[in-house]
Amino acid sequence: VQSVAPSQACGSGGDEESQRRWKDKICQILQEIQAPLSPLLLRLCHWMLPKLLCRLFLGLQLHRGQLEMLRAARTPDVPLVFLCTHQSQLDGPLLSFLLLSQGIGVPRVTGSAWVSPRLRSLLQCLGGIFLPSGMAQTWRDRDEGLPGAILDAYVQEVLQNCQPLVIFLEEPPSSLQLSAPARHWLLRVLRALRDGAVPDVLIVPVGISYDVAP
Repeated sequence: VQSVAPSQACGSGGDEESQRRWKDKICQILQEIQAPLSPLLLRLCHWMLPKLLCRLFLGLQLHRGQLEMLRAARTPDVPLVFLCTHQSQLDGPLLSFLLLSQGIGVPRVTGSAWVSPRLRSLLQCLGGIFLPSGMAQTWRDRDEGLPGAILDAYVQEVLQNCQPLVIFLEEPPSSLQLSAPARHWLLRVLRALRDGAVPDVLIVPVGISYDVAP
């Protein structure tokens, strides 16, 4: 991030006012990506979600054998990256609830680019993370400037802290097609591995399906 910001500030002279403006811009982009977790909202959501699921569905099935395999395969210094199918906007809170209730921890869950600002703020307090504005609409693997550098640093920090990371591969209602946001998130994981930020990651494929998608 420090190497990208001065290169974009050529001609500014590097004075204190310029540095302050760049710091404010970096903080603004970071706030678009994530917000601090809210323990109160997390507890409230995980109290309400089972009640909501019981009203929406007749039952919820979880493959406990595969969950036990996941626990056995975990190592303390290797972060978990869940690659998930995506059927509805309920998938994120549902998967976050399941992982937390099974003792895996609160994951950082990649969010859709097409949510409203209020819903985005709420999901960020529950662990949702989002691409900076302008990155979600297009796919480019180079020349992403300051937002791309901040996103790289953020994903590296998440992986180094061994926080579970959930990446949805699709954008509902489309399916069987890798979405542009998913390409951005996957690229960051690959760069973290390539640059040696983390020695390894444990990739966990996750399938979510509904008899009738909500």
